[in-house]
Amino acid sequence: MQVKPSVRGLKPYQPGKTPEQVREELGLERVVKLASNENPYGASPEVAKAVTESLVNVAVYPDGAARALRKETASRLGVQDNQLLFGNGSDEVILILCRAVLEHGDNIVTAWPTFPQYRHNAVIEGAEVKEVPLQEGFHDLQAMASEVDSRTKIVFVCNPNNPSGTHTGADEFRAFMKQIPEDVIVVSDEAYKEYVDTDDYPDTLSMIDEYPNLLVLRTFSKAYGIASLRVGYGVGNVELIAAVEPGREPFNTNSAAQAGALAALKDVQFLDRCVSSNSAEKRKFEQFCEENGFHYYPSQANFILMSVDLPGGDVFDHLQRNGFIVRNGEALGFPRHVRITFGRPEDNDRIQEELLALRQEEAGVD
Repeated sequence: MQVKPSVRGLKPYQPGKTPEQVREELGLERVVKLASNENPYGASPEVAKAVTESLVNVAVYPDGAARALRKETASRLGVQDNQLLFGNGSDEVILILCRAVLEHGDNIVTAWPTFPQYRHNAVIEGAEVKEVPLQEGFHDLQAMASEVDSRTKIVFVCNPNNPSGTHTGADEFRAFMKQIPEDVIVVSDEAYKEYVDTDDYPDTLSMIDEYPNLLVLRTFSKAYGIASLRVGYGVGNVELIAAVEPGREPFNTNSAAQAGALAALKDVQFLDRCVSSNSAEKRKFEQFCEENGFHYYPSQANFILMSVDLPGGDVFDHLQRNGFIVRNGEALGFPRHVRITFGRPEDNDRIQEELLALRQEEAGVD
Protein backbone atom coordinates (compact mmCIF):
# COMPACT_ATOMS: atom_id res chain seq x y z
CA MET A 1 0.00 0.00 0.00
CA GLN A 2 1.32 3.42 -0.96
CA VAL A 3 0.96 6.50 1.21
CA LYS A 4 2.25 9.94 0.35
CA PRO A 5 5.96 10.45 1.08
CA SER A 6 5.32 12.98 3.84
CA VAL A 7 3.48 10.33 5.89
CA ARG A 8 6.12 7.63 5.53
CA GLY A 9 8.11 7.31 8.71
CA LEU A 10 5.62 9.20 10.82
CA LYS A 11 4.42 7.40 13.91
CA PRO A 12 0.88 7.69 15.27
CA TYR A 13 0.42 9.21 18.69
CA GLN A 14 1.05 6.63 21.39
CA PRO A 15 -1.16 7.21 24.44
CA GLY A 16 0.14 6.02 27.78
CA LYS A 17 -1.30 3.14 29.73
CA THR A 18 -4.63 3.63 31.45
CA PRO A 19 -4.97 3.28 35.24
CA GLU A 20 -6.90 0.07 34.59
CA GLN A 21 -4.00 -1.41 32.62
CA VAL A 22 -1.46 -0.47 35.28
CA ARG A 23 -3.61 -1.85 38.10
CA GLU A 24 -3.96 -5.15 36.27
CA GLU A 25 -0.31 -5.45 35.24
CA LEU A 26 1.19 -4.48 38.61
CA GLY A 27 -1.49 -5.81 40.92
CA LEU A 28 -2.18 -2.43 42.49
CA GLU A 29 -5.41 -1.47 44.21
CA ARG A 30 -5.26 2.22 43.31
CA VAL A 31 -3.56 4.02 40.45
CA VAL A 32 -3.68 7.78 39.97
CA LYS A 33 -3.10 9.16 36.49
CA LEU A 34 -1.16 12.43 36.55
CA ALA A 35 0.22 12.17 33.02
CA SER A 36 -2.15 13.92 30.62
CA ASN A 37 -2.90 17.23 32.34
CA GLU A 38 -6.54 16.37 32.89
CA ASN A 39 -8.62 18.08 35.56
CA PRO A 40 -8.31 15.94 38.73
CA TYR A 41 -11.68 17.25 39.89
CA GLY A 42 -13.43 16.07 36.75
CA ALA A 43 -16.16 18.14 35.14
CA SER A 44 -19.04 20.19 36.45
CA PRO A 45 -21.99 17.98 37.52
CA GLU A 46 -24.01 19.95 34.98
CA VAL A 47 -22.01 18.36 32.16
CA ALA A 48 -23.32 14.84 32.79
CA LYS A 49 -26.89 16.15 32.90
CA ALA A 50 -26.51 18.00 29.62
CA VAL A 51 -24.82 15.08 27.88
CA THR A 52 -27.54 12.67 29.04
CA GLU A 53 -30.28 14.98 27.78
CA SER A 54 -28.54 15.32 24.41
CA LEU A 55 -28.70 11.55 23.85
CA VAL A 56 -32.44 11.78 23.18
CA ASN A 57 -31.49 12.94 19.68
CA VAL A 58 -28.63 10.50 19.16
CA ALA A 59 -29.99 9.44 15.73
CA VAL A 60 -29.84 13.01 14.42
CA TYR A 61 -26.71 14.69 13.06
CA PRO A 62 -25.31 17.39 15.36
CA ASP A 63 -25.56 21.09 14.65
CA GLY A 64 -22.65 21.50 12.26
CA ALA A 65 -22.27 25.15 13.22
CA ALA A 66 -22.42 24.46 16.99
CA ARG A 67 -24.69 27.50 17.21
CA ALA A 68 -25.66 27.36 20.90
CA LEU A 69 -22.08 26.77 22.02
CA ARG A 70 -20.81 29.32 19.51
CA LYS A 71 -23.17 32.02 20.77
CA GLU A 72 -22.31 31.47 24.44
CA THR A 73 -18.56 31.25 23.80
CA ALA A 74 -18.56 34.39 21.67
CA SER A 75 -20.52 36.28 24.32
CA ARG A 76 -18.14 35.31 27.10
CA LEU A 77 -15.06 36.15 25.03
CA GLY A 78 -16.45 39.41 23.68
CA VAL A 79 -16.05 38.42 20.03
CA GLN A 80 -18.40 37.88 17.10
CA ASP A 81 -19.93 34.48 16.40
CA ASN A 82 -18.10 34.26 13.07
CA GLN A 83 -14.72 34.72 14.72
CA LEU A 84 -14.85 31.16 16.08
CA LEU A 85 -13.74 27.87 14.53
CA PHE A 86 -14.72 24.76 16.52
CA GLY A 87 -12.83 21.49 16.39
CA ASN A 88 -12.75 17.99 17.81
CA GLY A 89 -10.33 19.30 20.40
CA SER A 90 -7.94 22.15 19.64
CA ASP A 91 -5.77 19.45 18.03
CA GLU A 92 -8.23 19.38 15.15
CA VAL A 93 -8.12 23.15 14.77
CA ILE A 94 -4.36 22.78 14.24
CA LEU A 95 -5.05 20.07 11.66
CA ILE A 96 -7.66 22.24 9.90
CA LEU A 97 -5.28 25.19 9.77
CA CYS A 98 -2.39 23.14 8.38
CA ARG A 99 -4.68 21.48 5.84
CA ALA A 100 -5.98 24.84 4.65
CA VAL A 101 -2.71 26.76 4.58
CA LEU A 102 0.34 24.54 4.05
CA GLU A 103 1.73 23.14 0.81
CA HIS A 104 4.87 21.23 -0.09
CA GLY A 105 7.83 23.59 0.21
CA ASP A 106 6.26 25.83 2.85
CA ASN A 107 7.57 25.92 6.40
CA ILE A 108 6.39 26.54 9.93
CA VAL A 109 8.35 27.87 12.90
CA THR A 110 7.93 26.43 16.39
CA ALA A 111 9.84 26.15 19.62
CA TRP A 112 11.32 22.84 20.74
CA PRO A 113 10.39 21.00 22.86
CA THR A 114 6.75 21.95 22.51
CA PHE A 115 3.38 20.42 21.64
CA PRO A 116 4.20 17.80 18.97
CA GLN A 117 1.04 18.16 16.88
CA TYR A 118 2.36 21.33 15.24
CA ARG A 119 5.17 19.34 13.66
CA HIS A 120 3.04 16.28 12.98
CA ASN A 121 0.38 18.12 10.99
CA ALA A 122 2.85 20.30 9.13
CA VAL A 123 4.90 17.30 8.02
CA ILE A 124 1.80 15.52 6.71
CA GLU A 125 1.13 18.54 4.47
CA GLY A 126 4.69 18.41 3.13
CA ALA A 127 5.99 21.44 5.00
CA GLU A 128 9.40 21.92 6.58
CA VAL A 129 9.50 22.42 10.35
CA LYS A 130 11.92 24.97 11.78
CA GLU A 131 12.41 24.24 15.47
CA VAL A 132 14.01 26.83 17.74
CA PRO A 133 15.33 25.46 21.07
CA LEU A 134 13.79 26.74 24.26
CA GLN A 135 16.01 28.93 26.41
CA GLU A 136 15.84 27.77 30.04
CA GLY A 137 12.44 26.30 29.23
CA PHE A 138 11.07 29.49 27.66
CA HIS A 139 10.29 30.39 24.04
CA ASP A 140 13.09 32.33 22.34
CA LEU A 141 10.78 34.58 20.34
CA GLN A 142 13.59 36.69 18.92
CA ALA A 143 15.26 33.60 17.46
CA MET A 144 11.91 32.34 16.20
CA ALA A 145 11.23 35.63 14.43
CA SER A 146 14.66 35.37 12.79
CA GLU A 147 13.70 31.99 11.30
CA VAL A 148 10.72 33.42 9.42
CA ASP A 149 11.36 33.62 5.68
CA SER A 150 9.41 33.94 2.44
CA ARG A 151 8.13 30.35 2.69
CA THR A 152 6.96 30.58 6.30
CA LYS A 153 3.19 30.26 6.58
CA ILE A 154 2.59 29.62 10.31
CA VAL A 155 4.41 30.34 13.57
CA PHE A 156 3.22 28.40 16.61
CA VAL A 157 3.61 29.80 20.13
CA CYS A 158 2.45 27.44 22.87
CA ASN A 159 1.58 29.70 25.79
CA PRO A 160 1.87 28.32 28.45
CA ASN A 161 4.23 25.90 26.81
CA ASN A 162 3.70 22.16 26.94
CA PRO A 163 5.79 20.41 28.30
CA SER A 164 7.71 23.08 30.24
CA GLY A 165 4.71 24.99 31.63
CA THR A 166 6.49 28.32 31.14
CA HIS A 167 4.74 31.35 29.67
CA THR A 168 5.53 34.15 27.26
CA GLY A 169 4.93 37.60 28.74
CA ALA A 170 2.64 40.28 27.34
CA ASP A 171 5.29 42.79 26.26
CA GLU A 172 7.45 40.10 24.71
CA PHE A 173 4.55 38.68 22.72
CA ARG A 174 3.43 42.07 21.43
CA ALA A 175 6.98 42.93 20.36
CA PHE A 176 7.12 39.56 18.58
CA MET A 177 3.87 40.22 16.70
CA LYS A 178 5.30 43.49 15.39
CA GLN A 179 8.17 41.57 13.79
CA ILE A 180 6.09 38.96 11.98
CA PRO A 181 4.92 39.72 8.42
CA GLU A 182 1.17 40.15 8.17
CA ASP A 183 0.87 37.28 5.69
CA VAL A 184 2.29 34.81 8.24
CA ILE A 185 -0.25 33.33 10.67
CA VAL A 186 0.77 33.40 14.32
CA VAL A 187 -0.96 30.78 16.47
CA SER A 188 -1.11 31.44 20.20
CA ASP A 189 -2.01 28.04 21.63
CA GLU A 190 -3.61 28.78 25.00
CA ALA A 191 -4.83 25.34 26.05
CA TYR A 192 -3.91 26.09 29.67
CA LYS A 193 -4.98 29.73 29.71
CA GLU A 194 -7.60 29.29 32.43
CA TYR A 195 -4.88 28.16 34.84
CA VAL A 196 -2.66 31.21 34.31
CA ASP A 197 -2.33 33.26 37.50
CA THR A 198 0.32 35.80 36.51
CA ASP A 199 -0.48 39.38 35.53
CA ASP A 200 2.18 39.20 32.84
CA TYR A 201 0.17 37.25 30.26
CA PRO A 202 -0.85 38.49 26.81
CA ASP A 203 -4.45 39.56 26.26
CA THR A 204 -4.39 38.07 22.80
CA LEU A 205 -8.10 38.44 22.11
CA SER A 206 -7.74 42.21 22.33
CA MET A 207 -4.97 42.04 19.71
CA ILE A 208 -6.96 40.30 16.97
CA ASP A 209 -8.27 43.52 15.40
CA GLU A 210 -4.76 44.95 15.29
CA TYR A 211 -3.21 41.71 14.04
CA PRO A 212 -5.58 39.90 11.63
CA ASN A 213 -2.93 37.18 11.22
CA LEU A 214 -3.32 36.11 14.88
CA LEU A 215 -5.21 32.90 15.71
CA VAL A 216 -5.85 32.06 19.37
CA LEU A 217 -6.51 28.44 20.39
CA ARG A 218 -8.48 27.39 23.46
CA THR A 219 -9.85 24.05 24.68
CA PHE A 220 -12.43 22.50 26.99
CA SER A 221 -10.15 19.52 27.69
CA LYS A 222 -8.10 20.97 30.54
CA ALA A 223 -9.63 23.29 33.13
CA TYR A 224 -13.19 22.54 32.02
CA GLY A 225 -12.57 18.83 32.57
CA ILE A 226 -14.19 17.33 29.47
CA ALA A 227 -11.19 15.88 27.66
CA SER A 228 -13.11 12.79 26.54
CA LEU A 229 -15.72 14.88 24.73
CA ARG A 230 -13.10 16.58 22.53
CA VAL A 231 -14.04 20.22 22.02
CA GLY A 232 -11.65 23.05 21.24
CA TYR A 233 -11.78 26.22 19.20
CA GLY A 234 -9.85 28.93 17.47
CA VAL A 235 -10.54 32.67 17.69
CA GLY A 236 -9.41 35.01 14.96
CA ASN A 237 -10.18 37.72 12.49
CA VAL A 238 -13.42 37.11 10.56
CA GLU A 239 -11.57 36.83 7.25
CA LEU A 240 -8.99 34.41 8.64
CA ILE A 241 -11.65 32.11 10.10
CA ALA A 242 -13.64 32.19 6.86
CA ALA A 243 -10.52 31.36 4.85
CA VAL A 244 -9.60 28.22 6.81
CA GLU A 245 -13.14 27.01 7.62
CA PRO A 246 -13.41 24.94 4.39
CA GLY A 247 -10.72 22.66 5.84
CA ARG A 248 -13.11 21.61 8.60
CA GLU A 249 -15.04 18.36 8.29
CA PRO A 250 -18.85 18.62 8.56
CA PHE A 251 -20.36 17.71 11.95
CA ASN A 252 -16.88 17.57 13.51
CA THR A 253 -18.14 18.20 17.06
CA ASN A 254 -20.91 15.85 18.15
CA SER A 255 -24.11 16.79 19.96
CA ALA A 256 -23.06 15.37 23.33
CA ALA A 257 -19.77 17.25 23.15
CA GLN A 258 -21.47 20.53 22.29
CA ALA A 259 -23.99 20.11 25.11
CA GLY A 260 -21.30 19.19 27.60
CA ALA A 261 -19.06 22.09 26.61
CA LEU A 262 -21.95 24.54 26.90
CA ALA A 263 -22.80 23.27 30.39
CA ALA A 264 -19.14 23.44 31.45
CA LEU A 265 -18.84 26.97 30.13
CA LYS A 266 -21.85 28.14 32.12
CA ASP A 267 -20.72 26.68 35.46
CA VAL A 268 -18.29 29.44 36.32
CA GLN A 269 -18.19 28.58 40.02
CA PHE A 270 -16.94 25.06 39.34
CA LEU A 271 -14.24 26.38 37.02
CA ASP A 272 -13.15 28.98 39.56
CA ARG A 273 -12.83 26.34 42.30
CA CYS A 274 -10.70 24.12 40.07
CA VAL A 275 -8.44 27.00 39.06
CA SER A 276 -8.04 28.17 42.66
CA SER A 277 -7.15 24.67 43.83
CA ASN A 278 -4.63 24.32 41.02
CA SER A 279 -2.88 27.56 41.98
CA ALA A 280 -2.65 26.46 45.61
CA GLU A 281 -1.28 23.02 44.72
CA LYS A 282 1.17 24.53 42.24
CA ARG A 283 2.63 26.79 44.93
CA LYS A 284 2.94 23.84 47.32
CA PHE A 285 4.62 21.67 44.67
CA GLU A 286 7.10 24.37 43.69
CA GLN A 287 7.91 24.95 47.36
CA PHE A 288 8.49 21.21 47.75
CA CYS A 289 10.95 21.28 44.84
CA GLU A 290 12.80 24.29 46.26
CA GLU A 291 13.07 22.83 49.76
CA ASN A 292 14.48 19.57 48.41
CA GLY A 293 16.76 20.94 45.71
CA PHE A 294 14.75 19.51 42.80
CA HIS A 295 15.01 21.47 39.58
CA TYR A 296 11.71 22.61 38.08
CA TYR A 297 10.43 25.04 35.48
CA PRO A 298 8.09 27.78 36.73
CA SER A 299 4.63 26.74 35.60
CA GLN A 300 1.58 28.69 34.52
CA ALA A 301 -0.31 25.51 33.73
CA ASN A 302 -1.74 22.56 35.67
CA PHE A 303 1.48 20.55 35.64
CA ILE A 304 5.12 20.80 36.62
CA LEU A 305 8.20 19.65 34.72
CA MET A 306 10.68 18.68 37.42
CA SER A 307 13.78 16.59 38.04
CA VAL A 308 15.18 14.52 40.88
CA ASP A 309 18.46 14.32 38.93
CA LEU A 310 17.77 10.81 37.66
CA PRO A 311 16.80 9.55 34.21
CA GLY A 312 13.15 10.33 33.56
CA GLY A 313 12.47 6.68 32.80
CA ASP A 314 13.72 5.60 36.22
CA VAL A 315 11.48 8.11 37.97
CA PHE A 316 8.54 7.13 35.78
CA ASP A 317 9.02 3.43 36.61
CA HIS A 318 9.32 4.04 40.35
CA LEU A 319 6.20 6.16 40.47
CA GLN A 320 4.23 3.70 38.37
CA ARG A 321 5.20 0.82 40.65
CA ASN A 322 3.83 2.90 43.50
CA GLY A 323 0.54 3.81 41.90
CA PHE A 324 1.20 6.98 39.91
CA ILE A 325 1.26 7.44 36.15
CA VAL A 326 3.26 10.50 35.08
CA ARG A 327 4.89 11.56 31.81
CA ASN A 328 8.45 10.43 31.17
CA GLY A 329 10.53 13.44 30.19
CA GLU A 330 12.71 11.28 27.94
CA ALA A 331 9.84 11.33 25.44
CA LEU A 332 9.43 15.10 25.75
CA GLY A 333 12.95 16.32 25.11
CA PHE A 334 13.83 16.54 28.83
CA PRO A 335 15.59 13.23 29.55
CA ARG A 336 16.18 13.86 33.27
CA HIS A 337 12.74 15.25 34.05
CA VAL A 338 9.18 14.04 34.49
CA ARG A 339 6.01 16.00 33.87
CA ILE A 340 3.48 15.67 36.68
CA THR A 341 -0.08 16.94 36.53
CA PHE A 342 -1.16 18.66 39.72
CA GLY A 343 -3.67 16.31 41.33
CA ARG A 344 -5.84 16.48 44.40
CA PRO A 345 -3.97 17.58 47.56
CA GLU A 346 -3.75 14.09 49.04
CA ASP A 347 -2.33 12.66 45.80
CA ASN A 348 0.20 15.46 45.50
CA ASP A 349 1.36 14.75 49.05
CA ARG A 350 1.74 11.05 48.28
CA ILE A 351 3.66 11.53 45.05
CA GLN A 352 6.04 13.92 46.80
CA GLU A 353 6.67 11.25 49.43
CA GLU A 354 7.50 8.79 46.65
CA LEU A 355 9.91 11.23 45.02
CA LEU A 356 11.75 11.63 48.31
CA ALA A 357 11.74 7.88 48.85
CA LEU A 358 13.28 7.37 45.42
CA ARG A 359 16.07 9.84 46.14
CA GLN A 360 16.83 8.13 49.44
CA GLU A 361 16.79 4.75 47.71
CA GLU A 362 19.25 5.95 45.07
CA ALA A 363 21.48 7.43 47.77
CA GLY A 364 21.45 4.15 49.69
CA VAL A 365 19.72 5.69 52.71
CA ASP A 366 17.35 3.48 54.69
